[in-house]
Amino acid sequence: MSGATTGSVWRQPPQVWAVAFACVVAFMGIGLVDPILPAIAESLEATPVETELLFTSYLVVTGLAMLITSWVSSRIGAKATLLIGLALIIVFALLCAMSGSVDEVIGFRAGWGLGNAFFISTALATIVGAASGGSGAAIVLYEAALGLGIAIGPLLGGLLGEVSWRGPFFGVVALMAIAFLAVLFLLRGPGEKRAPVPLSAPFRALRQPPLAVLAITAVFYNIGFFVLLAFSPFPLGFGAMGIGLTFFGWGVALAITSVWVAPALTRRMPRTTVILIVLPLLALDLVAAAVFVESPPALVACIIVGGMLLGVMNTVLTESVMEATDLPRSVASSAYSAVRFLGGAMAPPIAALLWHAYGPSVPYLFAAGSILAATATILIGRRALARIDDREPDAADEAAAVLIGDAA
Repeated sequence: MSGATTGSVWRQPPQVWAVAFACVVAFMGIGLVDPILPAIAESLEATPVETELLFTSYLVVTGLAMLITSWVSSRIGAKATLLIGLALIIVFALLCAMSGSVDEVIGFRAGWGLGNAFFISTALATIVGAASGGSGAAIVLYEAALGLGIAIGPLLGGLLGEVSWRGPFFGVVALMAIAFLAVLFLLRGPGEKRAPVPLSAPFRALRQPPLAVLAITAVFYNIGFFVLLAFSPFPLGFGAMGIGLTFFGWGVALAITSVWVAPALTRRMPRTTVILIVLPLLALDLVAAAVFVESPPALVACIIVGGMLLGVMNTVLTESVMEATDLPRSVASSAYSAVRFLGGAMAPPIAALLWHAYGPSVPYLFAAGSILAATATILIGRRALARIDDREPDAADEAAAVLIGDAA
């Protein structure tokens, strides 16, 4: 059993690795612009609030488009949806690199978000459906791709950003082109079963209490996530490489805890208990960031510790959404992701406004308050989440256990 399970985790079909690689590159795009935010503000004579809109336009469009991705993919197939998403990212990343004003970059980042929406929700459902070892093993792989992409993105952004703020965008174009070819040639398309999903499916999905509770939690959680990610480059005061290295450490911490620590915790205690432990710790970390915001070494430490806690939360929330209802995974994923991305979209510009009005500590306190609101949502709605806590261990959990054991 052990050996078979190990194979189910690591010996995945080529199509799973093709999508996982594309996921790494797609998630690199989230943190890639982090190191160059100050450089973009300086080069394009933009205010910090305008610069933070690079995240907002991207996340708003990603969130709204998520509401139709399951409808589209159920009609044209997962492979075609993934390729459309990757193609859109390539086109709009290239346009970002060639932009002459911050308004143009903001607009093209919105188009990038459209491509990202088609890709991300479809990729998760594709990996879960095609991976060996069940949904738990598939989510471990997905979160590993997310963590690796988030770790590499800022580092690559820092390296290329030292040359020019346009460099990271050209880097995305090249990497996404490789990902496009990997999906084109390795992912099977013909013969896949299609069950058309109504356009209203994600909206109706959010009326189910378990998914509604998790979605509301994710709104507040993502505010904290994106304040830490998108606002921190400004008070750090580092150059592109310094910011890149800081968030490389953040991403590595996130990857380690999402792949190894989160499964270990959820094998020992209910998912809601894990969430109710980690969220208050994250709020305390953000309060510490507010207190030590004037000390770059201390702020770097808070960012990396935050990455560790975010890694656990990302995996546990993703698993919870996949297990909370009997809905098709593509519908649950798109409905949940739409709401959480819209929550994240409001955080960066609000953080910049609070910074200018009240000082650099206040955005972190705002983020900590939002995390506490997420905690309260889980406490109030815990009864609706009984299904994610009552689930018996299955082959997927055993696969994750073997993964942890082998790594140790």
